[in-house]
Amino acid sequence: MKITSFIPLFCALTLSPLLLGIINRTKAVFAGRRGQPLLQLYFDLWKLLRKGTVYSRTTTWIFRAGPMVGLAAALIAASLVPFGNFPALIAFPADFFFFAGLLALMRFFTVLAALDTGSSFEGMGASREVFFSALAEPALLAALATLARQAKDLSLSRIFPAVAGAHWLDAGPVTALVLMALMIVLLAENARIPVDDPNTHLELTMIHEVMVLDHGGVDFAFILYSAALKLWLFAALIVAMILPDTGTVALNLALSAAGILAVAVIVGVVESVMARLRLLVVPQLLVGAGALAGMAFLLGLR
Repeated sequence: MKITSFIPLFCALTLSPLLLGIINRTKAVFAGRRGQPLLQLYFDLWKLLRKGTVYSRTTTWIFRAGPMVGLAAALIAASLVPFGNFPALIAFPADFFFFAGLLALMRFFTVLAALDTGSSFEGMGASREVFFSALAEPALLAALATLARQAKDLSLSRIFPAVAGAHWLDAGPVTALVLMALMIVLLAENARIPVDDPNTHLELTMIHEVMVLDHGGVDFAFILYSAALKLWLFAALIVAMILPDTGTVALNLALSAAGILAVAVIVGVVESVMARLRLLVVPQLLVGAGALAGMAFLLGLR
């Protein structure tokens, strides 16, 4: 194992909370406000880690395990995603199935923790989360399978270097369709507008936020950090599809980091110019993402 294999994981662990600050600052610029500091999530995490936690008597060990299992799954998933043309810390054939499974495990324990409270309010959010994820996961798997087909490899660390750069000249339409599908999945998986509004507090519109209302202190810090890591991972996949290998280590890292920050800006722009979709329309958007990924897979078979 090379020491450079730790670079993708290190970058994910240290820089992922910055993405939320960039998104919020971008939205503030569109709204004509100054906005919160770029490092606000770092401050919030530090504050939450020093707080205690309060558990309801109706909850069991599942409620306590939810944030820890979610963070553990996010950390392992971060070990599977390459960054800056460096291979991931963990790489093996068909590891993209394992990656999707880890994301599903995160969601599964978050949903279980929400249901464990016995609150119908959190149960409503858990129900919506499961329904939307059932539509988003096939799109994610179809997109990754399409890239694996194009790269003729099954490992994330070798798929993305093979499809980046010059590959766009050979299979540009296929890669563009996958890129659009992954962008929609990013918004859905990370509870961003137009699928969900992370800043809302209205009962009829909350999805992800309602599931974590009863968490506090260290547990809530784990949830926030896991969410930041998840956003970083999807952004890293998108950037890895676009940026080719420049042949210079420092330039590869700089361009990849700038690309991920640009994805955060794009998310902020989308949230600033679009309204949240009605719940009945969200499934149509996710089915559309699946259709884009499926079309890309069929085109790749030609």
